[in-house]
Amino acid sequence: MPLAVAAGARGIKVHHVNIGQPDIPAPIEMLEAIRGYSSSLLPYAPSRGMPETIAAWTDYYSIHGYGFSPEQIIVTTGGSEALWFAFMAVADHGDEIVVFEPTYANYFGFASSAGIRPVGVPLDPAGGFHLPDLATVEEHIGPATRAICIANPNNPTGTVYSAAELGMLLELAERHNLFIITDETYRELVFDGARFESIFHMAREAGREDHIIIADSISKRFSATGARIGCLATTNEEVMDAVGRFAQARLSAPTLDQLAAVPVLSNPIPYTDWLRGEYEKRRNVVFQCISEDARIRCRMPSGSFYIMVTLPIDDCDRFAAWLLTDFESEGETLMVAPGSGFYLAPDAGLDQARLAFVLNEDDLARAVTLLSEALDRYPMGPVAGHA
Repeated sequence: MPLAVAAGARGIKVHHVNIGQPDIPAPIEMLEAIRGYSSSLLPYAPSRGMPETIAAWTDYYSIHGYGFSPEQIIVTTGGSEALWFAFMAVADHGDEIVVFEPTYANYFGFASSAGIRPVGVPLDPAGGFHLPDLATVEEHIGPATRAICIANPNNPTGTVYSAAELGMLLELAERHNLFIITDETYRELVFDGARFESIFHMAREAGREDHIIIADSISKRFSATGARIGCLATTNEEVMDAVGRFAQARLSAPTLDQLAAVPVLSNPIPYTDWLRGEYEKRRNVVFQCISEDARIRCRMPSGSFYIMVTLPIDDCDRFAAWLLTDFESEGETLMVAPGSGFYLAPDAGLDQARLAFVLNEDDLARAVTLLSEALDRYPMGPVAGHA
């Protein structure tokens, strides 16, 4: 980021496709709730969340068929805190949690801060980053494993897992008595008319819902990343008790942001249906532009707003820095997220990058054009074996 700031100071326009920061306005109802706050006091909220915010999350989950009661939801400071709380609730220092690589990089930080060891199961880019078979996943489960963590739809790959894949995880969780922590931040962003499958729904049908913990957030579905409101939801009373204690220790999630979330959580569909269509159009533009350069390899993402690309380079960290320090075309460049940050192994993902299609269609097309121009001019040259 300091390199991007420095590029901007030199007068270079940087197209930020490195981070999930949408250029889409937040719902007017949220902004009006903030502007309409009339009290002269801005107090702590209850540790588990404001009653009206919990009720709004309950309404939201009822709309999507989850059926959580207010006692099964805790409001958190973004989805990040929900994940952190979930990790700490199910695992002790020295325990392990299985993740699938490439994975959301902050899972590593949440685990590390609690002394938990993340264990990565590698995914195949050629297969669209779908889950491997049961036997392969089971090889990574040991006596210290306490949970499997998934993001569905996925960040960073854009993969949406099938019912068969989720069923395989449920079988493993039952066989080894594991929790499944499911990050469903991008629940509504599923494209091409596909239906989102929640592992919670499947677990409930099997009578195993007490082993599922949902981490959630308003950040992406309402284009409100700066309103740090998420939640943790589970029917497991022991997990809720532990998470309630963590919530007390940090006092509360932000009061004003909780109030701003109420109107959109209670009536999400008008905004999220429109948002899905907007991101599907953006995805199509990015994929079409990428497809015009045979050197850039990828699979069309089915959900979220990310796409992982394989580039003809040997070190995307170096390439990403070079884009900001040495490359520009007509006063413009782009910033990408190097693939290595989404893996545990230091030599993994070196030829990959994550792009976030969070800009308008014209800017996205321009960003991909810049990427192709940069590959033409990159002084390190192409890597042998790449198209």
